[in-house]
Amino acid sequence: MKILVIEADASLGDIWCRHLERQGNDVEMASDEKTAIDKLRFSKFDVLVLDLSTKNASVLAISDFATYRNPDVAIIVVTANSFFSDGSIFELIPNARGHLHTPVQPDDLAALVEHYGRGPVRA
Repeated sequence: MKILVIEADASLGDIWCRHLERQGNDVEMASDEKTAIDKLRFSKFDVLVLDLSTKNASVLAISDFATYRNPDVAIIVVTANSFFSDGSIFELIPNARGHLHTPVQPDDLAALVEHYGRGPVRA
């Protein structure tokens, strides 16, 4: 499975990436909007792990572009903000498949990625 982790904190992103790689995934990381968009332009990803608190990045623009390039991409949203605890994130990001509140345990993240990265969700 090909995964793009979008996380501004390089050390945290590195922990997530290494854990997902140990699960047998092909993982790349972007720490800003430009890098994320460039990676999405030239590669197809099965799953995006998107931290909503990424500074200097419009995470909604990234998720929209990812969905445009690959309508079946599963997006796992990570946030420290309790504002989205009502589920509104699923209205803002239609391809959002999961929502995790920080701090995120790497095993929890890997479980969501594995579950939702298997293929498109069909109605």
